[in-house]
Amino acid sequence: MSERTNFKKISVHEGPKQSPGFLLWHISTSWRSSIETILKIFGLTHPQFVVLAATGWLTRNGDNITQVVIGKMASLDPNTNSQILKGLEQKNLIKRDLSSDGRAKNVSLTPKGSQVLSNALPAVERMDDIFFNPLKESEISTLVALFQKLIPTD
Repeated sequence: MSERTNFKKISVHEGPKQSPGFLLWHISTSWRSSIETILKIFGLTHPQFVVLAATGWLTRNGDNITQVVIGKMASLDPNTNSQILKGLEQKNLIKRDLSSDGRAKNVSLTPKGSQVLSNALPAVERMDDIFFNPLKESEISTLVALFQKLIPTD
């Protein structure tokens, strides 16, 4: 006979569907799966897309940006970010050059990277529209505002 757990003693929630953490996990895995399906068309993993998009966004005005800045925007630790950037560099989607002081690497999109991002970002946004379609526009705005409140600030 298996051991039974008395959830009334160990959880403040009536069940998983009342737990914000469980719901976030459930929704995020479903959303991420839909995004990963789209990104396969472009030969990108989801983390690669996030770093590529962050690079494009941060360099859109021609600014020099370092991989540290990209990592912070993407909420990635330096080692993971470096590995993702290396993969994007091998695919000729970004280039990394030593900064003027020689201690950091500036990252920029290549023409191929810009083209891939120009195709992938609208596809991802269309998938977002499909995924969030059950919500009204006002509910999406509220959801975005709530997500923004949950983002840690430095």
